[in-house]
Amino acid sequence: MAHVVILGAGTGGMPAAYEMKEMLGKEHEVTVINERDYFQFVPSNPWVAVGWRTRSDITFPIEKYLNKKGINFIAARCDKIDAEGSTLHLDNGQAVKYDYLVIATGPKLFFQEVEGAGPHGGHSQSVCDVTHAEMAYEEYQKLLAKGSGHIVVGAMPFASCFGPAYEFAFIVDADLRKRGVRNKFKMTYVSSEPYIGHLGLGGVGDSKGMLESELRNHHINWVTNAKTTKVEAGKLFTTELNGKGEVEKEHEIAFDFAMMLPAFKGVDAVAAVEGLCNPRGFVIVDELHRSPKYKNIYSAGVCIAIPPVEATPVPTGAPKTGYMIESMVTSLVHNIADELAGKEPHTTGTWNAICLADMGDTGAAFVALPQIPPRNVAWFKKGKWVHMAKIAFEKYFIRKMKKGSSEPFYEKSILKMMGITRI
Repeated sequence: MAHVVILGAGTGGMPAAYEMKEMLGKEHEVTVINERDYFQFVPSNPWVAVGWRTRSDITFPIEKYLNKKGINFIAARCDKIDAEGSTLHLDNGQAVKYDYLVIATGPKLFFQEVEGAGPHGGHSQSVCDVTHAEMAYEEYQKLLAKGSGHIVVGAMPFASCFGPAYEFAFIVDADLRKRGVRNKFKMTYVSSEPYIGHLGLGGVGDSKGMLESELRNHHINWVTNAKTTKVEAGKLFTTELNGKGEVEKEHEIAFDFAMMLPAFKGVDAVAAVEGLCNPRGFVIVDELHRSPKYKNIYSAGVCIAIPPVEATPVPTGAPKTGYMIESMVTSLVHNIADELAGKEPHTTGTWNAICLADMGDTGAAFVALPQIPPRNVAWFKKGKWVHMAKIAFEKYFIRKMKKGSSEPFYEKSILKMMGITRI
């Protein structure tokens, strides 16, 4: 009997656990280790930050749902990975041996990249974590009580997921309009992207034109190629660069509320393993999602190393979106199963991207096949249907994670008709 350990229980780790157990059956043991004892649906955090959702709406306890499928669960932080000895050392004193390790930790939110950034002792907010989103909502309520002010939303250098920043800007705009006070607030979008709609992907379809138009229509100003260097109480310092990377303009932007997505790095225990990661702590994997150095370590999700789509004046990373992550997971599950069966692993992911971005009362959707260009398919559409689809998807995905089905038949069938497959 082999022991497969999955480190992380997010949008990569949970599907990995269910798929792994379904494929390996009772012959092998599957254990999930996660720092927190609950699952959080991260895409809903922007809604939490304006009070449209609560923690209980988008989280649930992990253990009972995994146990129903015969999957072990340990709620503890991994402090050290002994890759040579195939052992994880946890903060509760446990040492867990594995035959195969799947790293699906997600990123470390590296607020320290910019002085004064972050909700813990800093001066900016975040929606990358449900606790941070709750803290942002507290600050947002103070802003509403004040009755007017300047709201800054955007992304720091080395950020690699820009969708939530756009979402939050439009959601705040919609919430203020619903309250009848939008005219009391100025809004500015400040991003490390070289242009509006770049999204870390070099754009998708006409994302540039469409998002610029939406920002104008919603009276949201913007600064791109923005290298944010420091955040003080009520003031954000950013250097605007031109296409050559030269200083175009220095900005000192006074704000009353700022939500800036941070830089991402690899989590400490993973980054510390010699030869496993790149300099920023992201796991280096081959096309099979396996470490070239440690053949019994696989990885998927935001924690893996993917080179930027293109060089940009201010560093930006390539996002790893939900369906792309599920594609990675399905790939590595098949490869571990093949190894255990004595076969040569060969399955690769398609890395197709499907994204639903809520804009408060409308939304934008894009499909990129594959996510990293050049692409076979790339389109970007807007409409109220996206807002409704995002709400439906939230309910659907949380239910899917509770039921323990990573890819129900009807989901697989519908996506296949659209030419979208995981592997």
